[in-house]
Amino acid sequence: MDAPAHGPGSRTDRPERSRKALVAGSVGNFIEWYEFGVYGYFATVIAARFFTPEGGSEAEALVRTYASFALAFFFRPVGAALFGRLGDRVGRRPVLILVIVLMTAATTLIGVLPTYATVGALAPWLLTLLRVVQGLSAGGEFGGAVSVMTEFAPPGRRGLYGSWQSFTVALGLLGGAGAAALLATLLTGAQLNSWGWRLPFLLTLPMGLGALWLRLRLDETPSFQALQATQALQATQAAQTLQSRRSLAAGESNEVDETSETAEATDTVETVEVSRAGQPPERPPAREVAKAIALGAGRVMGWAAAGYTFLVVLPSYLQSSLNATFQQALVATVLANLGFAATIIPAGLLSDRIGRRPVMLTGALLVTVLAVPLLNLLQDEGTSTALKGAAVFLAGAIVGLMAGPGPAMLSEMFPTSVRYTGLGLAYALSNAVFSGCAGLIITETIERTGSVDIPAYYAAATCAVSVLALLTLREQPTASEDRRMRNENGPDNRLHLTKEPHDRNGTTEKRS
Repeated sequence: MDAPAHGPGSRTDRPERSRKALVAGSVGNFIEWYEFGVYGYFATVIAARFFTPEGGSEAEALVRTYASFALAFFFRPVGAALFGRLGDRVGRRPVLILVIVLMTAATTLIGVLPTYATVGALAPWLLTLLRVVQGLSAGGEFGGAVSVMTEFAPPGRRGLYGSWQSFTVALGLLGGAGAAALLATLLTGAQLNSWGWRLPFLLTLPMGLGALWLRLRLDETPSFQALQATQALQATQAAQTLQSRRSLAAGESNEVDETSETAEATDTVETVEVSRAGQPPERPPAREVAKAIALGAGRVMGWAAAGYTFLVVLPSYLQSSLNATFQQALVATVLANLGFAATIIPAGLLSDRIGRRPVMLTGALLVTVLAVPLLNLLQDEGTSTALKGAAVFLAGAIVGLMAGPGPAMLSEMFPTSVRYTGLGLAYALSNAVFSGCAGLIITETIERTGSVDIPAYYAAATCAVSVLALLTLREQPTASEDRRMRNENGPDNRLHLTKEPHDRNGTTEKRS
């Protein structure tokens, strides 16, 4: 489907370009998830600073904080559609530069916002507005970053390169947890609640400037360059055909009167062809793209829900439902994120060898079966601290089995002409519903039912649905898929959704 760039240095410097793409794509994800982690870890502090008027309860303020959290996620699909459309038309590089500027500005401004005590009801509205901007930019980040990583990836390494997106998610969450833990250690409770919580948000500014510098030095992907070359070739061929037919029509116009009318009609038809030549060649039908997006969202919903439940919502859950201290909750979260980080890259690498489906299915099935027992270990006061630590580490590690191959799996579902939009929307929709709402759903349901097992039920149910969606995932030999991704066998604008039989040579059999 995609083609490598041809020209001077296109092959000799490919490893260096791949590494640059990996770093430039990863750094934006790190910043995005660092901030989302910080917001989750400081949810109780933010609730008190922005959502607690006189007489308001702490539980009510926490629900409102998570509502603002969810709102940012619901704007992710809007950002994925908006920036994805731009990225599929003008290129991955300029759009990724734009989203990192927006993300950095919005996150830094949170660090200087006035609180409810200063400006009253305006404070939560200002915070929510900045969360919306963050949601829009985050929606445009994933599709572009994964497109860059997988389109620059060497043959047979897309699983590994795509897994770095998820790995930097873990690093970002760990960075947020580390910043929160350090502040909780160095500052008193009063200092942390007064001004200390602002520091992690302000730290985004230098990180964002560094990310911007890296992306300004990034090349456009070989796949998108090939798409542009195809469009230019089509335009040139159409123009040449039009000119030839015009010349032929002009030469014969003096012999037969009717020829003039024919030439005029031909001229009109060919002009229409030229006007269409700048469009992406043979874009997949919108209905098929929508079907692929829905299926992709189903395949990653377990990753989204379980990941946010175990990696971000866990601190507030432990404090509000199990009476853990802030420091204990952060330690548990760090362990969960360490487990998550430990398995992501090995899972991505393994998926390059045995396929995306078996690795992701293993993770989804394990969460479905083990979510409740692992949470019960945390609830049991007789469980040793070491065993509780092992439980949260294991929970994070299982989620990593889905997160490692996930980006490459989504990327392979869409051709170059709609990849940025398609994979970005699939991921954003899944995260909007199942990650952004995780804290809100879990907190509100616990309040209403009194059941402290809700987080486990939520993670298990969503992973069970992902199992069904992953069973439809078509596996294909890596070499064959690489040729399709790099367009070595000609343009391929098909959507790759479900299982297809393979012949003995490893190529997909064509259905009649």
